[in-house]
Amino acid sequence: MSQSVRTRPEGSGRALNEAYDTALLDLDGVVYAGGSAIAHAVESLASARAGGMHLAYVTNNALRTPDVVATHLTELGIPTGADDVITSAQAVARLISEQVPTGARVLVIGGEGLRVALRERGLEPVESADDDPVAVVQGYGGPELPWGRFAEASYAVARGVPWFASNTDLTIPSGRGIAPGNGAAVEVVRIATGAEPQVAGKPLPPMHRETILRTGARRPLVVGDRLDTDIEGAINGGVDSLLVLTGVTDGAQLLAAPPRHRPTYVDADLRGLLTGQPEVVADGEGFRCGGWTARAGAERLELDGEGGTLDGLRVLCAAAWTAAGEGVCELETGKALARLGL
Repeated sequence: MSQSVRTRPEGSGRALNEAYDTALLDLDGVVYAGGSAIAHAVESLASARAGGMHLAYVTNNALRTPDVVATHLTELGIPTGADDVITSAQAVARLISEQVPTGARVLVIGGEGLRVALRERGLEPVESADDDPVAVVQGYGGPELPWGRFAEASYAVARGVPWFASNTDLTIPSGRGIAPGNGAAVEVVRIATGAEPQVAGKPLPPMHRETILRTGARRPLVVGDRLDTDIEGAINGGVDSLLVLTGVTDGAQLLAAPPRHRPTYVDADLRGLLTGQPEVVADGEGFRCGGWTARAGAERLELDGEGGTLDGLRVLCAAAWTAAGEGVCELETGKALARLGL
């Protein structure tokens, strides 16, 4: 994929599940929400798989093991093996294994997902700073993780033991709302020690490398709902991306996305895998897509036409991203989004 600044979503004359060999799918907000499958996810993924697309599930959550994630997906009606799940725990375990000897002790601040991933790489998980660890690894440990675990990490890191983190997502969605994520826990240790961890998870390269090594993908498509992890991770990895609007990103956030957060394609949900993507065409001073046209005025976006909501959103993106690239910072997008029902 070109690393030039994206000023509009791209088009694809072929269905995405035919144009790409592997979908690297985020989970929460893409495949399920609060543990239940998102509308159209199960049937869309089944059709994509039947058409020959390899499906892999990529998560920054280091708590659950690939076996547990695969079992959950299978129970939702999405047949999945543990080999189809890639976690930030696996990515950080590989990162550590490349810097310490086989069999080395690693202090674990987190859950079972981290311990399983470390053992897979020939490393020995330990629980105390007094166990002579050669590294500290921190991953999401769930809401019941004792406060004393952060102190244990701080003791070791303050002695100069190398510190690693599976990811630094500040929040994590739950069935009751938004809860503190591993990034919030990492901040506790950072405040106590003044140190900085090596981080493996999305959007950083170690996570993308892990997915490619484990899937063998030659032409992957990252599918996600978050601009700052999924889409930025795809851009960092030099691959294309599909943003689905079933999770945390809304229309206004998409229009305001800086270059490092701009997806290749945009669709409502995972049905977007099974279709082509309409092209956004430059038209004089503006852009057109489907029955819509849009242009950036002095300090506002002008939208005209009618037709599909997503075509209108795509053409608005083209106008907003182009205007932002020219230094226009304040755009009146509310009326345009309201007209699209977003």
